[in-house]
Amino acid sequence: MRLADFILGNMEAILANWEAFAAGRMPAARHMDSFALRDHAEQILHAIALDLSRPQTKEAQNAKSLGLAVAEFDASDTAAEIHAVLRARSGFDINQLVSEYRALRASVLRLWLDGAPSTAERDDLIRFNEAVDQALAESVTFFSAKVEQSRNLFLGMLGHDLRTPLQTIQMTSGYLGRLNAGEEVSAAASRLVNSGKRMQGLLDDLLDFNRTNLGTGIHVLREEVDLALAVTEQVDQIRAAYPELEVELSIAGDTHGQWDIGRLQQLLDNLVVNAAKYGTSNEPVQVLLSGGADEVRLEIKNSGSPPESMLQEMFAPLRRGLFDQNQSEHRDGLGLGLYIAREIAKAHGGSIEPSTTEKETTFVVTLPRRLTEPAGLQRRA
Repeated sequence: MRLADFILGNMEAILANWEAFAAGRMPAARHMDSFALRDHAEQILHAIALDLSRPQTKEAQNAKSLGLAVAEFDASDTAAEIHAVLRARSGFDINQLVSEYRALRASVLRLWLDGAPSTAERDDLIRFNEAVDQALAESVTFFSAKVEQSRNLFLGMLGHDLRTPLQTIQMTSGYLGRLNAGEEVSAAASRLVNSGKRMQGLLDDLLDFNRTNLGTGIHVLREEVDLALAVTEQVDQIRAAYPELEVELSIAGDTHGQWDIGRLQQLLDNLVVNAAKYGTSNEPVQVLLSGGADEVRLEIKNSGSPPESMLQEMFAPLRRGLFDQNQSEHRDGLGLGLYIAREIAKAHGGSIEPSTTEKETTFVVTLPRRLTEPAGLQRRA
């Protein structure tokens, strides 16, 4: 019997095996009934049987074995894709999802081979494995997308819901600091204020990261400004926040243009704090701002140099640096500082490029003064 006919003729036995296997995927399957455990399995098997019964070119065969087959039906989602989404909602992890297809493959082949198929019929083995690989690829792709979407929505809601209690903490700590109720109360209020600022920074980084994952990018509002004033102000704030850190500032040329000052100050803060973390201890961080014909150039330099191979990896999100030369105390963070700095530069039509020598590491930020048609950007009136 050809494998396609075997699958259709023994559907209930195959589905029973699928259900029994899925029922063991704990804890997700603990409260699932038979209908939920068999979710879209019958439709997946019908699709596989239909595929086996059709002629197939060598090119289509190869594409299917790689999970790259072209959809043959005018449908928004395949049964395998819908199955993946529902399994994700039920709490299955990706390993459990993949194991279902491994069990399906083994179950069908074990039952079929018990009938000792002929040599000609054994050719169906290749076609069957290809069809299962295609269904698995569809499921994994949609499962991963669903998990990613759920994570992004969770981060967005978490960030939104944390803002109100955090603002209350900040306002209350500020009020306590102004009461003049003694040194102990003032010191405690000061610690609360500083902790609130750090929490606010972490929350802002989290929300910015979430926006970039959702495809909206970093939102900037540009206005005509002198970048030198904003850089000077931010360097003064960094010096006040990190009195042990020496920051040298140099400004030259015309530094006027259209930018979002708040975002560029955030970019500068991230780069300088990063330089303090991973630069040589007790060595100054240099900030150089210079104006060119159509753009400005912001350079942040620190002593010490990571391996060349690590420079681009530094911009990867949620990755803490491995090359901390001074084991700085400024290690609190999510590993998003450089990632967000690069996204801010990109939102302004600019870029950040790192370079290193034996003694020094430099991050060069290039920003065009104006954008004629800024995609996704708005100009502040």
